[in-house]
Amino acid sequence: MIEIIKKNQQAYGEFNNGEIVENKPIGFPLEGGTLKPYSNIFYWAHAKASVDSVIGLHPHKGFEIISIVLKKGIKHYDTLVKKWIDLKKGDVQIIQSGSGISHSEAINKDAAIFQIWLDPNLEKSLSQPATYKDYSEEEFFAIGNKKVLIGEGSPLEVKTEGIEMFELNLKETFTMKCNKENYYSFYVLSGNPTINNNSVEQDDFIRIKHEQELIINPKGETKLFCIISPTDVSYPTYAG
Repeated sequence: MIEIIKKNQQAYGEFNNGEIVENKPIGFPLEGGTLKPYSNIFYWAHAKASVDSVIGLHPHKGFEIISIVLKKGIKHYDTLVKKWIDLKKGDVQIIQSGSGISHSEAINKDAAIFQIWLDPNLEKSLSQPATYKDYSEEEFFAIGNKKVLIGEGSPLEVKTEGIEMFELNLKETFTMKCNKENYYSFYVLSGNPTINNNSVEQDDFIRIKHEQELIINPKGETKLFCIISPTDVSYPTYAG
Protein backbone atom coordinates (compact mmCIF):
# COMPACT_ATOMS: atom_id res chain seq x y z
CA MET A 1 0.00 0.00 0.00
CA ILE A 2 1.37 3.39 -1.02
CA GLU A 3 -0.08 6.60 0.45
CA ILE A 4 0.98 9.97 -0.94
CA ILE A 5 0.47 12.99 1.31
CA LYS A 6 0.91 16.27 -0.56
CA LYS A 7 2.35 19.33 1.16
CA ASN A 8 -1.09 20.95 1.41
CA GLN A 9 -2.40 17.83 3.19
CA GLN A 10 0.30 17.99 5.85
CA ALA A 11 -0.01 19.86 9.14
CA TYR A 12 1.20 23.47 9.21
CA GLY A 13 3.08 25.34 11.89
CA GLU A 14 5.00 28.58 12.29
CA PHE A 15 7.14 30.53 14.76
CA ASN A 16 7.73 34.24 15.24
CA ASN A 17 4.88 35.45 13.03
CA GLY A 18 5.92 33.28 10.11
CA GLU A 19 9.68 33.87 10.19
CA ILE A 20 9.92 30.09 10.48
CA VAL A 21 7.30 27.96 8.73
CA GLU A 22 6.80 24.22 8.93
CA ASN A 23 5.06 21.60 6.86
CA LYS A 24 4.63 18.52 9.01
CA PRO A 25 4.10 15.09 7.48
CA ILE A 26 3.37 13.94 11.04
CA GLY A 27 2.11 16.78 13.20
CA PHE A 28 0.99 16.81 16.80
CA PRO A 29 -2.31 14.96 17.30
CA LEU A 30 -4.48 18.12 17.36
CA GLU A 31 -2.72 20.03 14.57
CA GLY A 32 -4.62 18.60 11.63
CA GLY A 33 -2.99 17.05 8.61
CA THR A 34 -3.75 13.71 7.03
CA LEU A 35 -1.40 11.59 9.12
CA LYS A 36 -1.27 11.12 12.88
CA PRO A 37 1.64 9.52 14.76
CA TYR A 38 2.24 5.92 13.69
CA SER A 39 4.73 3.16 14.40
CA ASN A 40 7.23 4.70 16.82
CA ILE A 41 7.49 7.96 14.87
CA PHE A 42 5.63 10.59 16.89
CA TYR A 43 6.44 13.77 14.96
CA TRP A 44 8.13 14.87 11.73
CA ALA A 45 8.49 18.50 10.66
CA HIS A 46 10.22 20.23 7.76
CA ALA A 47 11.07 23.77 8.86
CA LYS A 48 12.60 26.69 6.96
CA ALA A 49 13.40 30.27 7.88
CA SER A 50 12.96 33.38 5.74
CA VAL A 51 15.14 35.47 8.10
CA ASP A 52 17.47 34.72 11.01
CA SER A 53 15.06 33.63 13.74
CA VAL A 54 15.26 32.09 17.21
CA ILE A 55 12.91 29.57 18.80
CA GLY A 56 13.17 30.28 22.52
CA LEU A 57 14.03 27.87 25.28
CA HIS A 58 11.41 25.13 25.63
CA PRO A 59 11.29 21.75 27.41
CA HIS A 60 11.21 18.14 26.20
CA LYS A 61 10.85 14.82 27.98
CA GLY A 62 10.98 11.18 26.95
CA PHE A 63 11.37 11.39 23.18
CA GLU A 64 14.48 11.00 21.05
CA ILE A 65 14.59 14.23 19.02
CA ILE A 66 16.68 14.22 15.86
CA SER A 67 17.42 17.38 13.89
CA ILE A 68 18.98 17.19 10.43
CA VAL A 69 20.29 20.32 8.74
CA LEU A 70 19.15 20.27 5.11
CA LYS A 71 20.27 23.76 4.02
CA LYS A 72 22.53 26.51 5.40
CA GLY A 73 22.99 26.27 9.18
CA ILE A 74 21.50 26.53 12.66
CA LYS A 75 22.66 27.07 16.22
CA HIS A 76 21.60 24.95 19.18
CA TYR A 77 21.56 25.67 22.92
CA ASP A 78 20.36 23.41 25.72
CA THR A 79 20.40 23.17 29.49
CA LEU A 80 22.79 20.21 29.38
CA VAL A 81 25.70 21.58 27.31
CA LYS A 82 24.93 25.22 28.27
CA LYS A 83 26.50 26.79 25.20
CA TRP A 84 25.54 27.59 21.61
CA ILE A 85 26.67 25.00 19.06
CA ASP A 86 26.88 25.66 15.31
CA LEU A 87 25.55 23.02 12.94
CA LYS A 88 25.94 23.19 9.17
CA LYS A 89 24.27 21.51 6.21
CA GLY A 90 24.49 17.73 6.56
CA ASP A 91 25.07 17.77 10.31
CA VAL A 92 22.77 15.80 12.61
CA GLN A 93 22.00 16.16 16.30
CA ILE A 94 20.16 13.88 18.68
CA ILE A 95 18.62 14.85 22.00
CA GLN A 96 17.60 11.87 24.12
CA SER A 97 15.37 14.00 26.29
CA GLY A 98 14.87 11.41 29.03
CA SER A 99 13.77 12.88 32.36
CA GLY A 100 13.90 16.40 30.95
CA ILE A 101 15.92 18.96 29.00
CA SER A 102 15.20 22.42 27.57
CA HIS A 103 16.69 23.74 24.35
CA SER A 104 16.62 26.67 21.95
CA GLU A 105 17.27 26.83 18.21
CA ALA A 106 18.52 29.72 16.10
CA ILE A 107 17.73 29.04 12.45
CA ASN A 108 19.67 31.05 9.90
CA LYS A 109 18.05 32.83 6.97
CA ASP A 110 17.19 30.36 4.17
CA ALA A 111 18.11 27.39 6.36
CA ALA A 112 15.96 24.26 6.39
CA ILE A 113 15.86 21.34 8.80
CA PHE A 114 14.01 18.18 9.61
CA GLN A 115 13.02 17.62 13.22
CA ILE A 116 11.85 14.09 13.96
CA TRP A 117 10.65 12.71 17.29
CA LEU A 118 11.04 9.00 17.93
CA ASP A 119 9.23 7.17 20.74
CA PRO A 120 11.77 4.91 22.51
CA ASN A 121 9.26 3.59 25.10
CA LEU A 122 8.49 6.48 27.42
CA GLU A 123 7.81 4.12 30.31
CA LYS A 124 11.59 3.60 30.38
CA SER A 125 13.02 6.77 28.88
CA LEU A 126 11.32 9.19 31.29
CA SER A 127 13.43 7.83 34.14
CA GLN A 128 16.74 8.12 32.26
CA PRO A 129 19.03 11.17 32.22
CA ALA A 130 18.92 13.40 29.16
CA THR A 131 21.80 13.30 26.66
CA TYR A 132 22.92 15.44 23.72
CA LYS A 133 25.18 14.50 20.81
CA ASP A 134 25.85 15.95 17.39
CA TYR A 135 27.56 14.55 14.32
CA SER A 136 29.20 16.33 11.41
CA GLU A 137 28.29 15.47 7.83
CA GLU A 138 31.75 13.95 7.40
CA GLU A 139 30.97 11.22 9.96
CA PHE A 140 28.28 9.70 7.72
CA PHE A 141 29.48 7.62 4.80
CA ALA A 142 27.71 7.11 1.51
CA ILE A 143 27.88 3.77 -0.25
CA GLY A 144 26.91 4.44 -3.83
CA ASN A 145 23.72 6.49 -3.81
CA LYS A 146 22.77 5.74 -0.18
CA LYS A 147 23.93 7.67 2.89
CA VAL A 148 23.02 5.97 6.16
CA LEU A 149 22.20 8.20 9.14
CA ILE A 150 20.83 5.48 11.43
CA GLY A 151 21.66 1.86 10.73
CA GLU A 152 24.64 -0.29 9.81
CA GLY A 153 27.86 1.70 9.61
CA SER A 154 26.48 4.89 11.18
CA PRO A 155 27.90 6.35 14.40
CA LEU A 156 24.44 7.61 15.42
CA GLU A 157 22.55 5.16 17.60
CA VAL A 158 19.00 5.40 18.93
CA LYS A 159 17.13 3.48 21.61
CA THR A 160 13.90 3.44 19.58
CA GLU A 161 13.49 -0.06 18.19
CA GLY A 162 13.64 -1.01 14.53
CA ILE A 163 14.65 2.38 13.12
CA GLU A 164 16.74 2.91 10.00
CA MET A 165 17.24 6.33 8.46
CA PHE A 166 18.97 7.18 5.19
CA GLU A 167 19.17 9.53 2.20
CA LEU A 168 19.04 8.44 -1.43
CA ASN A 169 20.63 10.53 -4.17
CA LEU A 170 19.43 9.03 -7.43
CA LYS A 171 20.24 9.57 -11.08
CA GLU A 172 19.06 6.18 -12.31
CA THR A 173 16.50 3.53 -11.40
CA PHE A 174 16.83 2.23 -7.85
CA THR A 175 15.24 -0.98 -6.55
CA MET A 176 14.93 -2.00 -2.91
CA LYS A 177 13.40 -5.07 -1.32
CA CYS A 178 10.83 -4.48 1.41
CA ASN A 179 10.01 -6.28 4.64
CA LYS A 180 6.26 -6.55 5.17
CA GLU A 181 6.78 -5.96 8.90
CA ASN A 182 8.02 -2.42 8.26
CA TYR A 183 6.78 0.99 7.21
CA TYR A 184 8.85 2.84 4.61
CA SER A 185 8.34 6.59 5.05
CA PHE A 186 9.78 8.84 2.34
CA TYR A 187 10.08 12.62 2.01
CA VAL A 188 10.90 14.01 -1.44
CA LEU A 189 13.61 16.63 -0.98
CA SER A 190 14.07 17.23 -4.71
CA GLY A 191 13.07 15.79 -8.05
CA ASN A 192 9.91 14.32 -9.55
CA PRO A 193 10.40 10.55 -9.34
CA THR A 194 7.97 7.68 -9.60
CA ILE A 195 7.72 5.04 -6.88
CA ASN A 196 6.16 1.84 -8.20
CA ASN A 197 4.69 3.96 -11.01
CA ASN A 198 3.22 6.54 -8.59
CA SER A 199 4.34 10.06 -9.50
CA VAL A 200 5.56 12.23 -6.62
CA GLU A 201 7.16 15.66 -6.34
CA GLN A 202 9.16 17.85 -3.98
CA ASP A 203 7.75 18.01 -0.41
CA ASP A 204 5.48 15.00 -0.94
CA PHE A 205 5.47 12.48 1.90
CA ILE A 206 4.95 8.82 1.07
CA ARG A 207 3.99 6.12 3.57
CA ILE A 208 4.43 2.57 2.32
CA LYS A 209 3.70 -0.85 3.79
CA HIS A 210 2.99 -4.38 2.58
CA GLU A 211 4.98 -3.95 -0.64
CA GLN A 212 7.46 -6.61 -1.74
CA GLU A 213 9.80 -4.16 -3.44
CA LEU A 214 10.07 -0.54 -4.45
CA ILE A 215 11.19 0.61 -7.88
CA ILE A 216 12.13 4.28 -7.87
CA ASN A 217 12.61 5.99 -11.21
CA PRO A 218 14.12 9.47 -10.92
CA LYS A 219 13.47 12.18 -13.47
CA GLY A 220 16.71 14.08 -13.39
CA GLU A 221 18.53 14.18 -10.08
CA THR A 222 16.33 13.08 -7.18
CA LYS A 223 16.95 13.23 -3.44
CA LEU A 224 14.80 11.23 -1.04
CA PHE A 225 14.89 10.88 2.74
CA CYS A 226 13.63 7.61 4.23
CA ILE A 227 12.84 6.16 7.64
CA ILE A 228 12.16 2.45 8.06
CA SER A 229 10.15 1.62 11.20
CA PRO A 230 8.12 -1.34 12.49
CA THR A 231 4.44 -1.75 11.67
CA ASP A 232 3.99 -3.35 15.11
CA VAL A 233 5.94 -1.88 18.01
CA SER A 234 6.72 -4.20 20.93
CA TYR A 235 5.86 -1.60 23.61
CA PRO A 236 3.02 0.88 24.18
CA THR A 237 3.66 4.15 22.36
CA TYR A 238 2.65 7.57 23.65
CA ALA A 239 0.25 8.07 20.74
CA GLY A 240 -1.37 4.67 21.36
